[in-house]
Amino acid sequence: MKTIRIIFFLFVSVLCQAQTEKNIDHQSILWTRYYNQLLLNEKWSLHTEFDNRVFLKPVKENLYVIRIQGRYKINEHLEAGIGFTHFSVATQEPEVSNTFKTPEYRGQQDITWKLNVNKVTLLQRLQAEERFIHNANKESLLPGSTFTWRFRYRLQADYTFWKKENQYLKTILSEEIMFNAGKSIVKNTFDQNRVYAALQYGINKNIALELGYLNSFQRRANGIDYFNRDIIRFSVFHKIKIPKKV
Repeated sequence: MKTIRIIFFLFVSVLCQAQTEKNIDHQSILWTRYYNQLLLNEKWSLHTEFDNRVFLKPVKENLYVIRIQGRYKINEHLEAGIGFTHFSVATQEPEVSNTFKTPEYRGQQDITWKLNVNKVTLLQRLQAEERFIHNANKESLLPGSTFTWRFRYRLQADYTFWKKENQYLKTILSEEIMFNAGKSIVKNTFDQNRVYAALQYGINKNIALELGYLNSFQRRANGIDYFNRDIIRFSVFHKIKIPKKV
């Protein structure tokens, strides 16, 4: 009898969820970024990222990002990082025009595992973020900020199908899932899922260009509505190696 009650409860829960109207807002966005890797020595590096995101329909600023992190290579398979990020959000909906930008500050820590198999590189990343989002309404910024956690897991595969001296061409496939946590998180524990496919061309040993498509399916704070975002991402990667002292 207990099993029947559990099955009935699950059936009613699924039925109620199916009857809940979900509004999915489709958006098209262009992400452009410059990613610098300052190689201090064989173990330590400093990574800096500048990222700008613009809606395409209509054309309007979404946000920009400045990120800096220190990374430590534990061994040939494991790497750890810790950093800080600043977001400045103009709007999350291109139809809505704000006269202000909402700042967000994040701490971040990650552990990344890498395995090379012939021409394929498999990467898994676990990342935690401490997010401080400035309070705001539709008209202006408000005093204080709201703190939440976000936890991310990404699985990625890189395949190099052409290489010549310091040049290469490779494909990148990845999927990442994110979850929110904290006192203010009520209905949107699941944050978003990202699927990414890209082509990266190494011009030389220091500079690489990457063009890819990313689909982001994100639940909004009300737990009912979603963003479904088609994103074109163009990246410039730049390595700078600090010469060893003689």
